[in-house]
Amino acid sequence: MSVLKVIEILGNSTESFEDAVQNILNEVSKTVRDIKSVYIKDMQVTVENNQIAQYRVNAKVCFGILETENT
Repeated sequence: MSVLKVIEILGNSTESFEDAVQNILNEVSKTVRDIKSVYIKDMQVTVENNQIAQYRVNAKVCFGILETENT
């Protein structure tokens, strides 16, 4: 049987939305194994002097739960 878990993560970048998502994956993968997918829930930007200052992403990361054998 396969069991998956979902966590919600906020990420940002000064470069792009894609970079913000990659930053999420880079950080989450330090402690989470078997990442299956990333669902982008929301995107926004902050603006300074009529220019985009920061790209922000609210994402849900789905990953597998490691099965252990009962002994």
